[in-house]
Amino acid sequence: MTKSALQVARAAYKPKMPKALHGTVKIEEGAATQSVADQEAVEKLFPHTYGMPIVKFVETADKIDYPTANVGVILSGGQAPGGHNVIAGIFDGIKSLNKDNKVYGFLMGPGGLIDHKYKELTADIIDEYRNTGGFDIIGSGRTKLETTEQFDKGLEILKKLNIKALVIIGGDDSNTNACVLAEYYKAINAGVQVIGCPKTIDGDLKNEMIEASFGFDTACKVYSEVIGNIQRDCNSARKYWHFIKLMGRSASHIALECALQVQPNFCIISEEVEAKEQSLDDIVNEIANAVAKRAAKGDNFGTVLIPEGLIEFVPAIKALISELNDYLAHHQEEFDAIAKDQQRQYIISKLSADNSAVYASLPEGVARQLTLDRDPHGNVQVSLIETEKLLAEMVGNRLAELKKAGKYDGKFSPQVHFFGYEGRCAAPSNYDADYCYSLGYTASALIGAGKTGYMSSVRNTTAPADQWIAGGVPVTMMMNMERRHGEMKPVIQKALVKLDGAPFKFFAANRENWAINTEYVYPGPIQYFGPTEVCDQTTVTLRLEQGK
Repeated sequence: MTKSALQVARAAYKPKMPKALHGTVKIEEGAATQSVADQEAVEKLFPHTYGMPIVKFVETADKIDYPTANVGVILSGGQAPGGHNVIAGIFDGIKSLNKDNKVYGFLMGPGGLIDHKYKELTADIIDEYRNTGGFDIIGSGRTKLETTEQFDKGLEILKKLNIKALVIIGGDDSNTNACVLAEYYKAINAGVQVIGCPKTIDGDLKNEMIEASFGFDTACKVYSEVIGNIQRDCNSARKYWHFIKLMGRSASHIALECALQVQPNFCIISEEVEAKEQSLDDIVNEIANAVAKRAAKGDNFGTVLIPEGLIEFVPAIKALISELNDYLAHHQEEFDAIAKDQQRQYIISKLSADNSAVYASLPEGVARQLTLDRDPHGNVQVSLIETEKLLAEMVGNRLAELKKAGKYDGKFSPQVHFFGYEGRCAAPSNYDADYCYSLGYTASALIGAGKTGYMSSVRNTTAPADQWIAGGVPVTMMMNMERRHGEMKPVIQKALVKLDGAPFKFFAANRENWAINTEYVYPGPIQYFGPTEVCDQTTVTLRLEQGK
């Protein structure tokens, strides 16, 4: 493998981790509070793994002999910076328990477990991938583990390889699958533990015990660098309005964090749109008014940040998408058989009156995008909906109306961008390199402690790494029931932006000034070497949440 200068330099980086993990550990248990709804239904579905305690690891002088326990690893879902370091942490941790332990990686996601495609991850392989971005060490996939046939097929290869524990590295859906798998294997006494690690750059997998999902820090720094570059160009050319869509289908954490880092003229927070029951016209009017106010000062330029999932948070369109998801879950083949030029009218004829009217009112391109193939979880693929183009066009139309009314006398030249894949496989920031390695090492400690149905947890991460707290949280305590494919199913509750939280409050207190004035911040590229205050920064979101 040919390496860049950065890869060569990063290969020597030794990730920092909680002090407790440097030696032999024991666990301290605490009560797990079931913090979401539908707990009675969840308990019925997970009788063997529900109600377990949270655990924290502390140092001990006791000598513990661990039996040989091979471990399997799966990367599930979209890529996120730091995944390789999670696997490196698992590898080092498992070897620290017993030098004869082996780690096997299942190829291309959960499908590798079902299809028995794997490779042993040796020290040489692991060392090639330390502190690098991407998931290419074993690849990833979006196959859902949800049937007993799949579980049994996976168990065959786990038994053959003498794998006693399986670590699934993924987001909320992947960890939901991990929880279901842990319950099944425990119910049949399969002798296989299942541990999850919290991954998603969207940042929507977090709670009291999971401070951050890995990759969020790096992705936000990558996007903020590029947005900062655009804002510098914007402030130099002084003639474009940039509409920038950012990753985040179910939550606006990335948009909010980037706004806190770069101070754009406008940033939409989907959760606020839903709370205020705003329509698309309401959003467009707000942006157009900001454009007009800046034009009155002679500033015909600016930046607008748009979360990827915005369209689903506009109440009228959210109701439309919900009905569309349910309908297409049962009639996809029938819909696919309809001629493309008749599909729009077909959908209009099948929806309820209110949703049919909303669908008919949408521009044809957006309406068509709402009926494209669903993702593996049955949801509309919002990243395919060009919200940034829609808003730029609608704002332009609204400004034309204002100009006719004599309320706007500026120039409006929009540029549109979507930043998504650019951040998913970046070289992890120091924070993500350390955090991911710690998550992996903690997963190995949970395996050593005999736990199953747990998610690896590392907290207190705004402090120096040796003060981080390592432990585990039972996945069932994060579960609630949601409608998927027209049925109620257990899923991990997504963490949305809290409108009463410190990060949003700080943003809300400053956005009016950012809108009218040019208060841009240019973060520049991620720094890996240098002063700790530059290289080891956490996200602004995390600092504000913890009052730092």
